[in-house]
Amino acid sequence: MIYFLASIAAIAGFLFGYDEGVIAVARPLLEKDFPMTPLVGGFMTAAVPLGALVGASLAGRITDRYGRRRVLMAAAALFAVGALIAAGMTATWILVAARLVLGLAIGVAAVTAPLYIAEAAPLAIRGALVSTYQLAITFGILVSYLSGLVITGDGDWRAMFALGAVPGVLFLIGLIFLPESPRWLVLRGWSDKARSSLQHLRGAGTPVEPELDEIVRTARAEAGQKHSYAALLAPTIRPALIVGMGLFFLQQLSGINAVIYYAPEIFHHAGFDSGKTQVLATIGVGTVNFVTTILAMYLIDRMGRRPLLVLGFVGTAATMLLIAFAVLNPALVPDWVVIVALLLYIASFAISIGPLPHVMMSEIFPLNVRGPGMSMASISNWGFNFLVVFAFPLMLAGVGLAFTFTIFAIICIGGILFTLARVPETTGISLEAIEAHLKSGRPFVSLRRPAPASAT
Repeated sequence: MIYFLASIAAIAGFLFGYDEGVIAVARPLLEKDFPMTPLVGGFMTAAVPLGALVGASLAGRITDRYGRRRVLMAAAALFAVGALIAAGMTATWILVAARLVLGLAIGVAAVTAPLYIAEAAPLAIRGALVSTYQLAITFGILVSYLSGLVITGDGDWRAMFALGAVPGVLFLIGLIFLPESPRWLVLRGWSDKARSSLQHLRGAGTPVEPELDEIVRTARAEAGQKHSYAALLAPTIRPALIVGMGLFFLQQLSGINAVIYYAPEIFHHAGFDSGKTQVLATIGVGTVNFVTTILAMYLIDRMGRRPLLVLGFVGTAATMLLIAFAVLNPALVPDWVVIVALLLYIASFAISIGPLPHVMMSEIFPLNVRGPGMSMASISNWGFNFLVVFAFPLMLAGVGLAFTFTIFAIICIGGILFTLARVPETTGISLEAIEAHLKSGRPFVSLRRPAPASAT
């Protein structure tokens, strides 16, 4: 059941990726029917992260009040409605409104889906299961790019938008058959329902009392404590807030969404004038993103969070600098180097910086402020996502591609330092043990995975 739960919850990630990537391939066809100025086009593209920013700011409170599952069901309905409105739009402002609705659904689901998976998952595979959300994002992006290759006729941008309603409906249907998060049920005082949910997730005959007892003990210890956003500023909890928001700041300022939203335009500025070459290179970006995320799922619970983060930031910084050098020196560097470097950048991101912020934000916050904490981390995600997506075309037209990518590279170097100075190692540690360490007042970064048991 836990694998079914992770698969259904991850549909939220697929919808995120599809709605994020589809505009890159639909926009050339769309503008034949609805021409847009750069400012209007930029705002239309950035409407999704703007709506997601609003959704993320609401998600913490509503998931704590109404439960993880019911909130995801509401988001699924919004996904379907937003896709249909976009497909049937008759004016640019309607498309902007539809993308704001889709963004609202994405923002709510981006908080709730990883939280739902993490609270339901067994310890040994928690990281891999939560990272299915990021894997689904990359798959959604790839499918959206492929739709641009298959659906190429004038006006067929409506079909691209309408396709997004199908997984939205499947998401809603799948959630009907899933149990609520056992940790949320305990938080509400419903221990019997939590036991039933946990038994359903672990399978008939599997002992669940030890796991349930640990969850109940933690919830009782927190009884009467604040569940508000203000509680995140308490000295013992603030380190988790810094890590959660900091990782998403670094994820977005690494430049990933500039690449995802504007991949064809980047290849054009790098010297690839053929439209077909741009589309195929863009599909290559989506494919590498998807395949490497699968590798990340294997490594997250084996290699550990901190080493993977450092590896990812080193790779993204080096490849961004290489692309900047190639763009500045086209006579010295062959065009194909840009494609290879961009694919290596995507691989470095997908194996590390892509999935890990989603995994870690679902692990590091105490139960009583997990909803608000993940909401604040997602606000950082979507706020800087909006900033990058809206500003990138302006920077491209102003300071140019090389200077812009150099800025991204410098931020990735900062990510290495941030990881070493602030980020704990949560691999192989229960959510309750992570919370106990955080509240002990010891440096959060000193948290380390337990040593493997020696053979006797």
